[in-house]
Amino acid sequence: MEKDTYRTLEHASEEILFKEKNSKFFGYAFPIQSEEDVKQHLEDLKKSHHAARHWCYAFQLGTDKLYFRVNDDGEPNNSAGMPIYGQILSFDLTNVLIVVVRYFGGVKLGVGGLITAYKTAAQMALENASIIEKTIDKFFRIEFEYKDMNKVMRVIKEKNLNLVDQKMEMSCEITLSVRKNEYQNALEAFEPLYEVRIITDEDLN
Repeated sequence: MEKDTYRTLEHASEEILFKEKNSKFFGYAFPIQSEEDVKQHLEDLKKSHHAARHWCYAFQLGTDKLYFRVNDDGEPNNSAGMPIYGQILSFDLTNVLIVVVRYFGGVKLGVGGLITAYKTAAQMALENASIIEKTIDKFFRIEFEYKDMNKVMRVIKEKNLNLVDQKMEMSCEITLSVRKNEYQNALEAFEPLYEVRIITDEDLN
């Protein structure tokens, strides 16, 4: 059976501070849904830490197809973004952004020192966050006449499907979500109701 859950953050972590040779590294972890969220969090942190030297980050989005980006923001290549991303991987998270804000303390840390510092700040931010497991859900829509309402509702209840949206006009439309591993099973449950039209996830996209 395929995995149909993923790990992410329940809410933004509290700010953490890691110090190394007078440099200060502030670590933050956020749950995100899109790159828009990434931009917003970075803008907010640049306002609250306007005197900082670097705002390095890594994020990962997606459940079936993963998408990630890393940014060293002026630090030597792969000394900041990748170590931060490494912590996202080691905690097995997605839909998450980690930002480490650095104030330079006048003493150079060298690439090895930077890698350790960014990794540590990212790790501390995640250790400070509450991690939750969510299900990967798939969506489908059913269209039917009012007379089939009771039969449809019975299937929804029996299969424990989540009602996402409904339109009740001349005919009825209901959008449902279900755990990925139970998706096929849920579609099949409506098949005996031959007057009910099923529009699957694939058709909706």
